[in-house]
Amino acid sequence: MRPEIQMIRKAALPALAAFVFASALAGVVAGPGAAVSAGIAIVVVYANFAAHGWSLAWASEISLGAVGAVALGGLVLRMGVIIGLLVALKAFAWFSPPSFALAVVPATLLLLAFEARLAIGGVGAGLQIPADPAAARAGAALASQEAR
Repeated sequence: MRPEIQMIRKAALPALAAFVFASALAGVVAGPGAAVSAGIAIVVVYANFAAHGWSLAWASEISLGAVGAVALGGLVLRMGVIIGLLVALKAFAWFSPPSFALAVVPATLLLLAFEARLAIGGVGAGLQIPADPAAARAGAALASQEAR
């Protein structure tokens, strides 16, 4: 199984725990609308992480350039989705932008730390970055010269 997909699966349980914690805390502090807003924020953070992992897994089977494009372009696209969702949800009276923001920011930071821990702990060792075509040709030419 691709390491990116392993990371998505390993983050599911902590994301569920964060969802319960953030929703409960926001509900106690600011009411049901805040609880739903914080819960949506956690779902958005995890969905963002999953989309990033799936897209990188897909791109890594194509080329190094595709990995770079997905990494940079995907970040802009996913941040745009989060901002668009925030703007769209502001139209609802029950939505609490402060609860959403106060859940998104720490959840994102914790997810980045969790991702780094997984990568350092060995999941990242299986990442497969495609070879640059020019480097692959040069390596094959060098190997054929050395074989002579």
